[in-house]
Amino acid sequence: MPKLRRLSGAELVRIFGRFGFEVYSQRGSHVKLRRVKANGEVQTLTVPNHAELDTGTARAILRQAMRYISEDELHSYFYTE
Repeated sequence: MPKLRRLSGAELVRIFGRFGFEVYSQRGSHVKLRRVKANGEVQTLTVPNHAELDTGTARAILRQAMRYISEDELHSYFYTE
């Protein structure tokens, strides 16, 4: 079974940047990422900008991201083979 990777906040910002998300704002250590679809739909993710995220936090961010991006596309970024 694949294991969840230990990711940093900066790595998540780069990963979601590949899917069209841009840094919208930051308050403290939390970064808001946003992308606007062609139909005007606004999609927002919040990522803590920590050196290393707890696995539960990374899993929760993955679940949030799967509302907008398919699990197949995200799998290689979040899990080891």
